[in-house]
Amino acid sequence: MGRAYLSLGSNIDAARWLPAAVAALRERFGALDVSPVYRSAAVGFEGPDFFNLAVGLDTELGPDALNDWLHALEDSHGRVRGGDRYASRTLDVDIVLYDDLVRQGAGHLELPRGELRHAFVLRPMADIAPDVRHPVDGRTLGELWAAFPADREPLTLDPTLALS
Repeated sequence: MGRAYLSLGSNIDAARWLPAAVAALRERFGALDVSPVYRSAAVGFEGPDFFNLAVGLDTELGPDALNDWLHALEDSHGRVRGGDRYASRTLDVDIVLYDDLVRQGAGHLELPRGELRHAFVLRPMADIAPDVRHPVDGRTLGELWAAFPADREPLTLDPTLALS
């Protein structure tokens, strides 16, 4: 079994797609650790705000198989592929950490995920896994968040999308 931490985001009908994705993850993987949902400005393009959260789960799938499963989840929840890399989307699910692996693979698999340098990924991850160590940096996610210049990428807690 592996321990995976995922980042989920949506800026198209997030109140529909994020709960549906969390329900599908629970159905497939069982118990989840689920962070609060945060609202943040789009990064890399002009668009509606994103709603983001993190999920921790245990899985028998390796990183590549899990990544493939998550792509199918995105597709079944309205994700349209192709076009600009930075664009609005119904659902974006990425593996941020998988155990302490450091590697890259097909389907944009990157462990640890580069977006961990952004508040919209780091803050929810620190909420559910503050003592987990970054496999390259060595600091815990809690330490990384404590050192993050929060005013650089403001987040707002969104109480309307409580998914835990």
